[in-house]
Amino acid sequence: SQSQSTLLSIFSQEYQKQIKRTHAKHHTAEAIETYYQRYLNGVMKNAAAPVLLELANEVDFAPSLMARIVLERFLQEKEQAIPSKTLINSMLRDPSQIPDGVLANQVYQCTVNDCCYGPLVDCIKHAIGHEHEVLLREMLLEKNLSFIAEDQLRAKGYDKTPDFILEVPVAVEGHIIHWIESKASFGDESSHQAYLQDQFWSYWNRY
Repeated sequence: SQSQSTLLSIFSQEYQKQIKRTHAKHHTAEAIETYYQRYLNGVMKNAAAPVLLELANEVDFAPSLMARIVLERFLQEKEQAIPSKTLINSMLRDPSQIPDGVLANQVYQCTVNDCCYGPLVDCIKHAIGHEHEVLLREMLLEKNLSFIAEDQLRAKGYDKTPDFILEVPVAVEGHIIHWIESKASFGDESSHQAYLQDQFWSYWNRY
């Protein structure tokens, strides 16, 4: 009975929890070296095959994160130094910057085939979040509610800013509503707790 977007959001959250639980074992020195050698052997046999993507699926790890591990290891060997996060993020966003055509292609395959991580997913999430804020603004205008938006609050010097503060609070199902924060994701218990700690208590204390 649920919409596709709700089910996708639930799946994405559960997948991310699983990745966080297993993240450490993929980042041991031994695991990194194993993945890198398997990548090198794989592309030596067939450079066109989706070696990194298949490796990520085999070990049950997010393709974009696997691409990050191998790219970081490659750059470390090439530059004889640990590459900066800024450089790696830039190369993941635009694989044409990677100074090895085969690896660039492998990284690209990983980022476009990752449903929950990577620069492409980040862009989609950002766009969906923005879309929901626009829809919320339209609903507030439709109901003739007077509000101050986040950008106006920032311009006034507020450091903690929800998406909208209602200039005249309203009652909804017996609760007084002063401010609204839009989250375009499924609200399970753990995400509510995380958002409470990261954002909502500071809004509650201020507004």
